[in-house]
Amino acid sequence: MQVLVLSPRVAPGILTLAAWDALRGAQRVRAALDDPHVQAIVRSGVAVETAAGPPTFEAGTVWIAPTGDAAWARSMADDLMGPGDDAQRVEVLFGSYDLPGSGLLDVVDVMDRLRRECPWTAQQTHESLAPYVLEEAHEVHETLESGDSDHLREELGDLLMQVVFHARIAAEGSVDDGAGWDVDDVAAGIAAKLVRRNPHVFAPETLDRVPTTPAEIDAQWQSIKRWERAQAPSAHGH
Repeated sequence: MQVLVLSPRVAPGILTLAAWDALRGAQRVRAALDDPHVQAIVRSGVAVETAAGPPTFEAGTVWIAPTGDAAWARSMADDLMGPGDDAQRVEVLFGSYDLPGSGLLDVVDVMDRLRRECPWTAQQTHESLAPYVLEEAHEVHETLESGDSDHLREELGDLLMQVVFHARIAAEGSVDDGAGWDVDDVAAGIAAKLVRRNPHVFAPETLDRVPTTPAEIDAQWQSIKRWERAQAPSAHGH
């Protein structure tokens, strides 16, 4: 028997080969809940039964755990496995995995819901949030000086929230008489800047000489930055 765990951050129907082999080779496929991931599996031609009661051990069966709930899957496996050499065999199989950075999608999703459903969050503007940006940045700086790694993680989360918050507001319409933008535009912008200003990593073949020391790399960054500003005098940023 196998318990299949799927990631909520991966599009429904995108599974590993091992997961598809397990589903198509199972005598029976059952699901704790009917959700988009289960529906995608059904559309692929695999019959899935939604079970209302508690799971029971059934050899040859694949149970699909509630999407993203690895704890449910492990708890179920522990409950169903018997003691001794003749123990019932239950395997937890991960059918899709989160890529690094996938947790950021949760922050975006939570902020979207708060913006829609929380009266305080809904009334905030770039101007009303301005003091919080400064406050959170100061708290990050103070934590860096303290050397407390766990506290730093928490404070960086608070600062990240401000970035996501401002991007969510901007996505609702025009900003400074320009077109609206969202958190993906923010991410795309900084990714492009990092690639553009680090040619020694991303395009060393374009350089007459590849910098190798931190000082040389910083000098290259500053030189590219000055050139960009000369091309677009209104540009800002590091």
